Amino acid sequence: MISNLDRGEVKAGLANGTLLVVDVREPHEYAQGRIPGAVSRPLSRLDLSDIPEAAGKRIVLSCVAGVRSMQAAMVARSQGVPVDAHYAGGFRDWIMAGEAVERD
Repeated sequence: MISNLDRGEVKAGLANGTLLVVDVREPHEYAQGRIPGAVSRPLSRLDLSDIPEAAGKRIVLSCVAGVRSMQAAMVARSQGVPVDAHYAGGFRDWIMAGEAVERD
C-alpha cells in the first residue's frame, strides 16, 4: 500500500530528518522550484536503481499534484524498491500554502 502524505507530514519529516523527498517532475519543472532538499529523479526516465540511499530516511515521492508520484511509487513497489509513500498534494499544495521553495 502507498501512503498518501499531506503537507504537514512532509514538513515534519523534513524538519526532523526522517524523510527524503524524491521529486519525479521533469528537470525544467524541478529547476523552476522545488521543496527544499528534494532530489530530482524524473518519472520519464526513472531509474529505480538510482533512487538515492536514504540512510534510514523514508523516501517520499513528489510531483505537481500527486499523479506522477503515485505512478512512480507503484512502479517502484512492483520492482521491489522500498517506496511506500508519496506527497498527495504535491508541489502545487506546497507552494499554494506559502512554504519555502528552492530554485536554480
